[in-house]
Amino acid sequence: MQAIKQWILNHPHLAAWIVLAAGMNAILIYEARSVGLLPMQWFWLVLITTLVAGACIWIVSWGDDEDAAADAADIQQADEKTKSA
Repeated sequence: MQAIKQWILNHPHLAAWIVLAAGMNAILIYEARSVGLLPMQWFWLVLITTLVAGACIWIVSWGDDEDAAADAADIQQADEKTKSA
C-alpha cells in the first residue's frame, strides 16, 4: 500500500489521468450500454475517452508551473530576508 501511495505522490498527473479516465469510461459504458455498438466502436470510444481525460489533466496542470514558480519566489524572498536580518 505504501508503494502505491509513493507512486501516486511521484506521478500525480498520471495518477489523476488514470482515475479520471476510469470514471469517464465507467460513465460512458453505463450510459451507452443499450445503444448496440459494435466491439470496434466500443474500442474507439474507450480509447478516445481515455485520451480526452489525459488532455483534461494536461490542461488543468498548466497552472501547476505558475504555482511552483510563485512558491519558489516566496521561498527565495524569505531566504533573503533571513540572511539580511
